[in-house]
Amino acid sequence: MNLDGARVLVAGATGVLGGALTAELGARGARPALAGRDPARLASAARAHPGAPTVTFDAYDPASCARAVDGAAKELGGLDAVVTAFGSVAFGPAAEVGDEIAEHLTAVNVLAPTAFFRAAFTVLGPGSAIAAFTGVVARRPQAGMADYSASKAALSTWLDAARREVRTGGITVLEIRPGHLDTGFADRPVAGTAPPLPAGGDAHRVVAAVADALEADAELVRTDPDGTPVVERRTR
Repeated sequence: MNLDGARVLVAGATGVLGGALTAELGARGARPALAGRDPARLASAARAHPGAPTVTFDAYDPASCARAVDGAAKELGGLDAVVTAFGSVAFGPAAEVGDEIAEHLTAVNVLAPTAFFRAAFTVLGPGSAIAAFTGVVARRPQAGMADYSASKAALSTWLDAARREVRTGGITVLEIRPGHLDTGFADRPVAGTAPPLPAGGDAHRVVAAVADALEADAELVRTDPDGTPVVERRTR
């Protein structure tokens, strides 16, 4: 994919990670569309990207996710990529995290991103891509984060299966699986308190690697133990 002129919907563009990614894509010439939940924050984020369309969605309403894709496609005259960069986290022993919290994590971390992507598959053509942030917990679940780890693993599994379905149609499925990043995400749990965590990695290095991966039609971005982002053309 040539990002210069590419039409990219960033869902979660009002967050630290989504905002950094939108800026990186814009610096490479992409035409972003910004999706977020809060209209005021969305309008504030859009000021950094004059002319970029904005669409709202609610992660608890999968139909709104599909409408966001359709709206962005109409505003930009099509889409070349859809990226989800939002999520929710909770901490606590598996026996103590309540069912409502587990449902919340599933809705936000699995059902909402997949709703974006199902809608994306109806408008994307050959040479396009979808991309989602999962995290290292998708493959290495952590104690005290069972439900969060499970939700990210579920999204990762969905991406693996969908990749096999759409690859022959020329659509790339990119999973972004970084370690802990310095975004403040762990400081905003819906339940519990974060355990001691290592120093967070540089989000800007990761989003630069994501942009590189989109340009290379790669399928995975991960980070080495020292925090260095690694782009892999094909998943293992």
